Amino acid sequence: MGMLPIDNLEVGMVLANDVMDRTGRLLLGAGAELTQKHLTIFRTWGVVEADIAGLDYAEDESPLPAEVDPAALAAAEEALLPLFSHAGVEHPALRELLRLAAIRKVQHGLC
Repeated sequence: MGMLPIDNLEVGMVLANDVMDRTGRLLLGAGAELTQKHLTIFRTWGVVEADIAGLDYAEDESPLPAEVDPAALAAAEEALLPLFSHAGVEHPALRELLRLAAIRKVQHGLC
């Protein structure tokens, strides 16, 4: 299972969990196959992401740019981690934000 931002959802994907609006009202149940109408409803009601069946967070991670050394990336992530101390990096979106910030740090020689 994997959370995807609303802009990355596609017709035909299957929900791994229920989708609720901001007030907790059920919009669409787990196991439903997404249609264009569902995506429109999600946007209308402020849904920002959905848990999609069959996705693994590791599979969603984009490859590193060729000029980014994995060791330098790890060092940059370690240096940036204190900036995430209040938010944490347990959520996939925050983990990806940390990763992208570290890539920029390496690419711009800010290490």
